[in-house]
Amino acid sequence: MAGHSKFKNIMHRKGAQDKKRSAMFSKLSREITVAAKMGMPDPDMNPRLRAAINAAKAQSMPKDNIQRAIDKASKGDGENYEEVRYEGYGPGGVAIIVEALTDNRNRTATNVRTAFAKNGGNLGASGAVSHGFDRLGLIEYPGKVGDEEKVLEAAIEAGAEDVESDDESHQIWVAVENLHEVARELEKALGEAEGVKLAWRPTLKTTVDADTATTLIKLIDTLDDDDDVQTVWGNYEIPDDVMEKLG
Repeated sequence: MAGHSKFKNIMHRKGAQDKKRSAMFSKLSREITVAAKMGMPDPDMNPRLRAAINAAKAQSMPKDNIQRAIDKASKGDGENYEEVRYEGYGPGGVAIIVEALTDNRNRTATNVRTAFAKNGGNLGASGAVSHGFDRLGLIEYPGKVGDEEKVLEAAIEAGAEDVESDDESHQIWVAVENLHEVARELEKALGEAEGVKLAWRPTLKTTVDADTATTLIKLIDTLDDDDDVQTVWGNYEIPDDVMEKLG
């Protein structure tokens, strides 16, 4: 995100731990199944399914797991998941959007509301904070694919709108309607992306101090640990010196 909010760093702090792998695969499988149910089970004919499979591959999810998730949709097996979005404010007035896939809205709403309440925030009504974000497509590459100039050139050629790079990653922002077309073009130049998805990009940032960041991370971790929650977006900016203090 603009100004490098360190969102990715926070969200991946625990992602490297093996104990998180099973939960992560469960969420990826759920997205694959939902995507396959909503469209064709063929990723070449279903952009959302293609993005879900790419995300699973980026996390080294076994091919058998991916195929099982697709088959579950084709056979009509499993639960019927519903897409739900929650909006609220975290500590320090940080705006947060939570996206979930659930088979029980009451359970998910209760869990999300409790997570906010116990970590210095409060859940708002639909539309409470999303007006402060732009809905865009996001294509992510690891830093190793090339330097900022190389990625920027490829992104411009492919029709992207903006690029943000740091030592660890490249985030390429595109209009929603152009997401999969741009992703295909970038794949020719940079290889397969780590992630291709719809995202919420904040129009303004809220800079947080160390105390606020500590509570905010707890809130994000609690939400991320919920099986129904797929993604968490925020408009926070955590300065480098604060990140260093937090370790």
